[in-house]
Amino acid sequence: MSLEPLAPDGPVLSPIVAGAWRMADWGWTPQERLSWIEQCVELGVTSFDHADIYGGYAVETLFGEALVLAPGLRERLQLVTKCGIKLVDAARPAHRVKHYDTSAAHIVASAEASLRALRTDRLDLLLIHRPDPLLDADEVAQAFERLRRDGKVQHFGVSNFTPAQFELLASRTPLVTNQIELHPLQRTPLSDGTLDQLQRLRLRPMVWSPLAGGALLSGTHDAARRVQAVLHEIAAAYGVAPATVAFAWLLRLPSRPLPVAGSRRIEALREAVAALALRLDAQAWAALWQAGSGHELP
Repeated sequence: MSLEPLAPDGPVLSPIVAGAWRMADWGWTPQERLSWIEQCVELGVTSFDHADIYGGYAVETLFGEALVLAPGLRERLQLVTKCGIKLVDAARPAHRVKHYDTSAAHIVASAEASLRALRTDRLDLLLIHRPDPLLDADEVAQAFERLRRDGKVQHFGVSNFTPAQFELLASRTPLVTNQIELHPLQRTPLSDGTLDQLQRLRLRPMVWSPLAGGALLSGTHDAARRVQAVLHEIAAAYGVAPATVAFAWLLRLPSRPLPVAGSRRIEALREAVAALALRLDAQAWAALWQAGSGHELP
């Protein structure tokens, strides 16, 4: 598996990214966490997706505790994290209500806290986690420039931004990706201009929840069951796992998304990686779109 750039001047990431957001629920020792990281790397999955809020503000620290057990391993990895959401959480008693903070002070402080937690001297990519109604594009750009100048963050992007929101911030500072939710049950980015914008700019999206939080494999509502039936039909035809087909559906898109596979099971990551060798034809792709929407393409 070769590493490829997210953007013409962007970071080079693995085509499948490992999501660590559930790591706090795994109950693993630092050595067990390190073993998972190393097995990911053996599969060619060298990029890891984080956010400051994951696991009640704990996952970055758990990952860093594992990483410090293997000096030199950091040089083989690419670390992505996010900031900007402030949750009501026991770890943050000052937060009275969930809100967003994209002030320069918070962005810089959050990035520096992530560096300490992850036991690293730089972040490969920092994303603004959610659109903030109070976002001042000039102030965010100033924070990004400071972090870039100080060598603390190499590249910047956003997550869950609309095309207009992306365009606003990109008019002030270089962005390399928009991390979005996309799968046959969530098709909005295919029609709202998100993927069109990224393809026009030659920027590759990152995709969170590529399996719809497991609904593509085990959901019980009607749309999920329709998608599952088509996934199994295509999987049988190609001799692969249904999850592999779901990832291949994303990889077929010309914007060349990077799916974030968030599983503790190495076999699940192996199924995601297998999708790199599977190119769905247009009819198979459309069948999954139709199953998710409940009607044929317009």
